[in-house]
Amino acid sequence: MTHDAPAYGLWSLVILNSAVFVMFAFSFFKPQTARDWRSFSAFAAFIVALFVEMYGFPLTIYLLSGWLQTRYPGLDLLSHNSGHLWSTLLGEKGDPHFGALHIASYLLLGGGFWLLSEAWHVLYHAQRRHALATVGPYARVRHPQYVAFVLILLGFLAQWPTLLTLLMFPILLVMYGRLAITEEREMEQQFGAEYRRWAAQTPRFIPRWSASTAPPNPEG
Repeated sequence: MTHDAPAYGLWSLVILNSAVFVMFAFSFFKPQTARDWRSFSAFAAFIVALFVEMYGFPLTIYLLSGWLQTRYPGLDLLSHNSGHLWSTLLGEKGDPHFGALHIASYLLLGGGFWLLSEAWHVLYHAQRRHALATVGPYARVRHPQYVAFVLILLGFLAQWPTLLTLLMFPILLVMYGRLAITEEREMEQQFGAEYRRWAAQTPRFIPRWSASTAPPNPEG
């Protein structure tokens, strides 16, 4: 097996890509409270862990190397394409960057960042008015920013799965769920009956797309 260019040990790419995606998410999320910083820090840790394996040291490939060499004897474990494990495990041929999973990952990433931006825009203006955010993404789910983070994480997992990020993902889901419940308690204390009416008609994370379920209050 030959390697025309190094696939790993590219720590400058680890730093560059981690910084770009973390700062990009930061520019949309803009954490302010301690709860915001906890959720954002967990997201940032996931991103760093991902790019460390993508361009730095392929821990997952190293740990699975014996099984991979037995199952796929012709696989070049040190090539970048081999890190796209879903393509290997599903038996896809050709460049994995043009496969269905990679395209789906771009859609998830784009949708996640778009939702994060839209949610922040609505929340920012609602906070300035000391009002409850109920329009835009908040007309469909109570926590669109957490949904956005999950879409982004799923996008990266579809593109480049690692043992560490696969382990982190359910932990992050539980953490975001608990943060959402804490946030809801605070919002109920602040807005009272207005919040309870909106929450009764708006799902926490998974939207209902029927028009009849949209909150009737157009303000906030």
